[in-house]
Amino acid sequence: MRVALIHDFLTQYGGAEKVLESFHEIWPKAPIFTLFYNKKAMGDKFADCDIRVSPIQNLPFGEKKYRWYLPLMPSAIERFNLKEYDLVISDCSAYAKGVITHPHTCHISYIHTPTRYLWSDAHDYIDSLKGGEKLMSKLAAPFLTQLRVWDKLAAQRPSALIANSKFIAERIKYYYEKESTVIYPPVETDNFKISKKIDNYFLIISRLRPYKRVDLAIQAFNNLKMPLKIIGGGDKQGLEKMAGPNIEFLGFVSDKEKVEYLSHCQALIHPQEEDFGITAVETMAAGRPVIAYQAGGVSETIIDNQTGMLFKEQTWESLAEKVIKFNSKDFNPEKIREHALSFSKKRFKKEIKSFVQNCLAKP
Repeated sequence: MRVALIHDFLTQYGGAEKVLESFHEIWPKAPIFTLFYNKKAMGDKFADCDIRVSPIQNLPFGEKKYRWYLPLMPSAIERFNLKEYDLVISDCSAYAKGVITHPHTCHISYIHTPTRYLWSDAHDYIDSLKGGEKLMSKLAAPFLTQLRVWDKLAAQRPSALIANSKFIAERIKYYYEKESTVIYPPVETDNFKISKKIDNYFLIISRLRPYKRVDLAIQAFNNLKMPLKIIGGGDKQGLEKMAGPNIEFLGFVSDKEKVEYLSHCQALIHPQEEDFGITAVETMAAGRPVIAYQAGGVSETIIDNQTGMLFKEQTWESLAEKVIKFNSKDFNPEKIREHALSFSKKRFKKEIKSFVQNCLAKP
């Protein structure tokens, strides 16, 4: 059976890329088609793969300023010639689902989210852009409506849709008017361990972007005067100015350091709405609880007052109230980890293989 993998952009390593890695492990000989591939940014990730890029890759600033070419992306994804493949798996947060396949090809699209900057986060996304990207977004404004029309039509093309959470399944139904099957993303639960020693700090692991609401956590801990460590890169200048002396920015850390910080923290602070929230599950795999905003995927992965604590209002006061009530002795690390194991990579691969087999068996 000839298999092809489709991915939006290989320009950073995050949750979507972890899903793509699992697909590649299931089908190691399958080529990966993607709009852009930044080798420097990806490091050794996918270095051994057969990666095939779109023509936009070779346009000026194609690798780093790919948002400039939004109007070209639908036609670029449609240019990939997939007629020789029996099975196409698209790993999609934006355009990958829009590939054109042969009528006899089984195309399964794993949807991380309906394209955020076209639908749920459209206005916030434009407001967050700066400099040249801000200018290009204004020039491209007339195309956004056309992109939304294309995006909804593109979601009708796959033979079947998989959602990464019930939360996203609901959004798929709302924006695309399509049913989907929920298969939670793979989490490398075996990489994490329970530590007997717990240190006196809370932890955030996040890219420093506005929708991650790290600012909300900083406000809470400024008022609580409790130690908070923040792992992750991005636009941290404004956040550092806001933060008090009890808050430490660690930047990017190695995977090994990340495991250590997670296993020794009091709890992970998760103030944002995520489609699934892999870091929250990784934290639980280390036996540590998560204090999270009750929205998005974490409301499906965290059991309130058993594997973490959920706060209902996305305000620093609501978060601070939960932190004040938090006592690590109220949580059992072994039970927390046991719950996290239900989201393992092994489970993901088994469910994906079963889903694919069922789809291939249909006429």
